[in-house]
Amino acid sequence: MEKSPDAFRTISEVADELDLPQHVLRFWETRFQQIKPMKRGGGRRYYRPEDVDLLKGIRHLLYDHGYTIKGVQKLLKANGNKFVAAIASGDLATVEALAASSNEEPLPPKAGVVEEDQIVGRPKAPASRRFLSFTGGGDDSEISIGGKTSVGKEDRALLQEALYDLLECKRLLDQVR
Repeated sequence: MEKSPDAFRTISEVADELDLPQHVLRFWETRFQQIKPMKRGGGRRYYRPEDVDLLKGIRHLLYDHGYTIKGVQKLLKANGNKFVAAIASGDLATVEALAASSNEEPLPPKAGVVEEDQIVGRPKAPASRRFLSFTGGGDDSEISIGGKTSVGKEDRALLQEALYDLLECKRLLDQVR
């Protein structure tokens, strides 16, 4: 029998859902004061649905966007738990609304604006820009090769991002084999 979406989860259930070892969740509790599972007799942890959503957001920022722990702590402090949870769920409308209400830049921040210790590597393109638009608009951002108009610079960057995603998927599949 499957649990209700509103049911509390044990640490093993959350660890399985997030594909993380349990000790990582315990470690994150020491680094993120916002993670507060309910503890019962014997120290057993029970995570509320909001806790699980927050953990999904933290995992997404750390593993998919390349943020450091310190960078995620700054985002949590500046934007709150709902912002980070909305990032993981892909709810862009909520992310933008929460970012606008806190007068902060929505995720992902531009590399030049972010402090050096906040992000490692390159953030992924926001989900709203991941769809390619191959329209011949004749703007200056298009690249010409041998006199023929080719893919625009922005579309080329999106294609490069898709290639990185595919290579990461291949790497993960190779690990499973």
